[in-house]
Amino acid sequence: MTCAYLAFTDTGLALAKRLAAALPGSVARCGQDGTSLAEWTGVQFVQSDALIFVGAAGIAVRAIAPHCKSKTTDPAVVVVDECGRFAVPILSGHLGGANDLARIIAAVCGAVPVITTATDAHGIFAVDEWAKHQNCMVLEPERIKLVSGKLLAGQPVYYWADIPVTGTAPAGLFPAEAPEKADLALTLCPTGQALHLVPRIGVLGIGCKRGTSADTLEAAFAAFCARHGLAVQAVTAAASIDLKQNEPGLLAFCQAHSWPVRFYSAAQLRSTPGQFTPSPFVQSVTGVDNVCERAAVLDAGGNLFYPKFACNGVTFALACRPFAPDWRWQNG
Repeated sequence: MTCAYLAFTDTGLALAKRLAAALPGSVARCGQDGTSLAEWTGVQFVQSDALIFVGAAGIAVRAIAPHCKSKTTDPAVVVVDECGRFAVPILSGHLGGANDLARIIAAVCGAVPVITTATDAHGIFAVDEWAKHQNCMVLEPERIKLVSGKLLAGQPVYYWADIPVTGTAPAGLFPAEAPEKADLALTLCPTGQALHLVPRIGVLGIGCKRGTSADTLEAAFAAFCARHGLAVQAVTAAASIDLKQNEPGLLAFCQAHSWPVRFYSAAQLRSTPGQFTPSPFVQSVTGVDNVCERAAVLDAGGNLFYPKFACNGVTFALACRPFAPDWRWQNG
């Protein structure tokens, strides 16, 4: 988590530096070195994962108000009084991690964490906080309140998980008989009206002809996702053979999705263990019998999830990084 601290007095600055020593981040004092409240907030709201104001909550609220957009994208915001008595998360408590951050800050300086989210106040499972801890994307954030509302009302919530979740399910949660009967679902392939939590574990293996455009790759990827019902958000990285490392279309396609892309030699791909779909033509051109499946598995360090898919001269495969979800939803 990238933190940014802003103080308003010498006392507050000393506390900010103390906190930054434990939780590294930039430290600034409003009014010093040309630092203005509005400019600092505007910059850090975009650049940082967490903003920590050491001062009055009212100042922080007014400063962040013009920048708040969505609980899925807004950074965590925590206010700490300059005496270090209270740590108050005021934005993105669950998905942004502000509640956890407030608890950590409180432990550093001896403050009381003031957590006001309803699920936390009642000691009830917080599905959005769980999603963050399990490295999952929440596809329908507007449905979070439906799940939390049921739990707060003492009603059962039914879950579906394509991947087994270890541990004991929190109070109020029960396994659903089928995906379409679930209130929440842990899955790579969302369907129905549940709140879908998608693990961010996929690596997309890519093979393509020389000169393939980004648009062609994008169309093939849409067909690949449609074929399997795959959520785009499950993919976090891409991989291919080093012969493709200067392909403009492939690079632009990956950049458009903000995926890091890694390239491997034919020898590295050949040495990847597993059963793969062989192609004599690909072997003759690249020196390895399969690019997309082998690259995906090698980069993910996990198992092949979807095998080779071919469309308009493009091949895709998906492998998943190791993923072992549990029912933990809070630090400590």
